[in-house]
This record gives sequence, structure tokens and C-alpha cells, in this order.
Amino acid sequence: MKQSLQVRLSQHLALTPQLQQSIRLLQLSTLELNQEVEQMLAQNPLLEADEDYGDVPAPEAPELPRSKSTEGEASDSPPGGEAETTPEIQAEDFGTTEREDWENGTERDDFDGIRELPGNSPGSGSDEDGERQDQESAEISLQEHLYQQLAGMTLSDEDKAALHVLIESLNEDGYLEDSLEELTEALAGADAEPEQREELLDHLRCALKWLQSMDPVGVGARDLPECLTLQLRALPRSQVQVVAILICKQYLELLAKRDLKRLMSLTGADETLLREAQALITSLEPKPGRPFARGQAQAVIPDVIVHKVGREFRVMLNPEVAPKLRINELYAQALRATRGGISNSPLGAQLQEARWFIKNIQQRFDTILRVSQAIVERQKGFFTHGELAMKPLVLREIADELGLHESTISRVTTAKYMATRFGTFELKFFFGSGLSTEAGGNASSTAVRALIKQFVAAEDPAKPLSDSTLAQMLEEQGIQVARRTVAKYREALKIAPANLRKSL
Repeated sequence: MKQSLQVRLSQHLALTPQLQQSIRLLQLSTLELNQEVEQMLAQNPLLEADEDYGDVPAPEAPELPRSKSTEGEASDSPPGGEAETTPEIQAEDFGTTEREDWENGTERDDFDGIRELPGNSPGSGSDEDGERQDQESAEISLQEHLYQQLAGMTLSDEDKAALHVLIESLNEDGYLEDSLEELTEALAGADAEPEQREELLDHLRCALKWLQSMDPVGVGARDLPECLTLQLRALPRSQVQVVAILICKQYLELLAKRDLKRLMSLTGADETLLREAQALITSLEPKPGRPFARGQAQAVIPDVIVHKVGREFRVMLNPEVAPKLRINELYAQALRATRGGISNSPLGAQLQEARWFIKNIQQRFDTILRVSQAIVERQKGFFTHGELAMKPLVLREIADELGLHESTISRVTTAKYMATRFGTFELKFFFGSGLSTEAGGNASSTAVRALIKQFVAAEDPAKPLSDSTLAQMLEEQGIQVARRTVAKYREALKIAPANLRKSL
């Protein structure tokens, strides 16, 4: 076997720490960016917030040994080092080559997921006490809320331990997913005697009754019928309540299908009583743990705001989300006065890190603003008339227009929000594929979904529109779309099928 020497040439992308930080900052949401800024302020004494940014205290200047600076030492400070404060973020001017290196520095496209828009906090009371109560309930988890109640209950140590197990076994909706038998097997272990297992199971059964008597009503249920039944039993007894409990226990599927005749036959209730029972059931909370979901306590703050000035739409950064940072001048002066200059000081690396961080944040907001301006220019119809006027748009179009990589556009449009006259939307909302029309053009999938929503909202509840009928109505509007595509869009809009939308 002959040995030979081969030379292979290959290219690979080496990401510098600065470039890695730039990419990471670009993909962060506003909340995550604020957390990143706070962390950097805490760990880097060379970085500080200006007077307009938060209440973060400025670090004290270090006691560094001072010496007379020489001309050689003065040359170690970078250009512009005498004035380290930063102007408004959108005013920073970066070179073309540096911008391309930063924005096109990676071929990975792994940030295409669209994050769900957080919902409103539970409760819509306008009084301050009601709003404060909603905020407090969202600040603690469901488990913490239950533990607060457990602290005031007089139970044996065994029952408290069993109740503790059940509380920890609840999912975020407040349901007990594992059966009591499964929990018993997991707790007892393989070596437990049958008597020990039965005793443990009895404690869990007793604890379940305690759990299902706690607030919120319906917590600890093992399925939807049990959850609704627990809530109904907490109401004053009436004929409507009795019928509603019967439906929830045995005929919930028939109620979902709006099968009025079979429900009347099986329950013995007349149409009026059945409608009252339906109204009572639909007023219940199918997810008792919903008010304690932490994600709902987070408000969506737009990154950019669109204003109409005359006939033009102008895009501006939201000043509330753009952190204003600067280099701590006391530290910088102390570093320049040290023997050997900045490059030989242990804090020199932190000074460079602070400069990088400020510049990368500036580039982040500059890119968000550029992409937002391009979106508004392409979707002027939406900003004038709403979703029905949305045009087809894909990430590649914006990428080509701005000279960026498609993965960069994906990062910019994920978890970044734009405030418009029609509401606040994630930037990804303005992108969508196109469907062919009779006129030879394309209609945005977003506009098609808006039409479907409009058709369903105006339908006769007694005769809801089928997917085939919706497809025909769209064709009458000049939009060619298959029935299965209509079904897909309808499901994306969380609209039930026609048979489930039929009113009793």
C-alpha cells in the first residue's frame, strides 16, 4: 500500500465573538434584550446606562494606580475614545462592508418559527382593584396559589404530603394528567407491599377531594367533563344546572355537534331548557389554570411604530424599547492613565466588550428599522385598507431588496412587533404566499384568510358555510383555491367546521 500526501483546500465560516453576539442579539425579543442589557450592565463596569434608561445605578470608578501618560500610551486609545457616549441608535452610520459581514455572516436559517402572540391578561374589569388582582394572580403560578391555600388547611402530615404530590402533578391548565393508580405506583416503588399501596392510594383519593375543593374551581380534574361538572356543582341548584351536569357527564360530544334532537330525547329537556343549559356550559372555564399562566402577564411592546403623514407612511423605532448605553467615562479615563495604556490593563478587554455590545445593539435596531421600512413600502395596501388588501410577500424579496441574507430577515421578523392603526402585529404577519387569481395576479394568503373570516362572521348560524361553499365564494371573488386549502386556512383561524358551528 503506497502512502501519498494530498492537499485539500476548503472554505469554512469562522464566526468571531463579535459576530456571534450580533447574531444572537438580533434574534432576541424585546424582553430578552432588556434582560441581556441588565446582565451586561451588572457584569461589565465599563458599560453604563444614560440618565434616560432605567434606574440602573452607575458603578463607582475603580481605584487604579495613576501615572503620567506618554505619547505612546495615548496612542493606545482608539479613535473617538475621548467621547464615548452614543447618539440615538437609528442615527449611527456603519460601513457597507462591516454591515454585510455582520448581517450575512451565517448561512444558517434556524429561526423561522413564529412565536405565538401573548394574549391579554385574564379579567377585563376597569376598576383599579380588579386590574391589580389580575396582575397579582398572573405573578404567581397555579402551584404557588394552591400552596397558599394549603398553608391554611388543617390536615394530617400524610394528607398534606399526598396533596403536595397532586399539586405538583398538575399541568399548566390545572388538570391532573396522571391517574391516582399511576401516581401510587411511582411513589410506592416495586418493593412496596399491597397494603402499603392501598393505603397510599387512599391518601391520594382523599387528597384529590381536597384539591378539587380549592380555588380555582375545576382544578384537579382529570378530563374536561369532570372539570365542567366541578364548576357546575359549585353553582346554586336549579333545573338548568341539573341538565347541564347531565350533558357534561354523558353527552358533551353531542353538544359539540349541535345535535339538538338527540339531546332533547336523551335528557328529556325541552328546547328552551336545553339552550339555557348550553349557555351555562359555555360560560364555564375549560382551563382553570389559564389565569395563572405567566406568559399572559407579558404585554407586547412594539419595536417599531407606523404613522401616516399625509399620504405617506413613516416608520420609527419605539423609543421605549431602544436602550441607551454609553461607556463609563470615569473608567475610560482611569484606564488611559494606567501604566502601559488600555491594551495592557486587565479591564481593557471589558472596554472592548462594552464597545462591541453598544455597536451590536445599534446595528440590531438599525436592521429592524430597515426591514420594517421595506415591509411598509411593500404592504401599503394593508396600512390603508387592512388585511383584505395584503399582498403576497416572502422573506427572499425583502432580503434581495436590502442586500441581506434570508436568515437575517427571518431573525429580524421573529418576536419583533409593529404597531399600526389596525393593531400590533409580529413582523412575520406581513409575509405570506400567493394564490392565483382570474386576473392573472396573486392574492395573499393573509387576505384570503381575512375573506374567510369575513364570510364566516356573516353566515347564518342555522346554516353555516361548508369549506366547499367557502371555496366557491372565493372563486366568485376571482381567487382560485381548493377546498382542502380553505380547510387549512379555516383551521389556522381556529374556526370550527360547519357541523360544529351550527347553532342549536
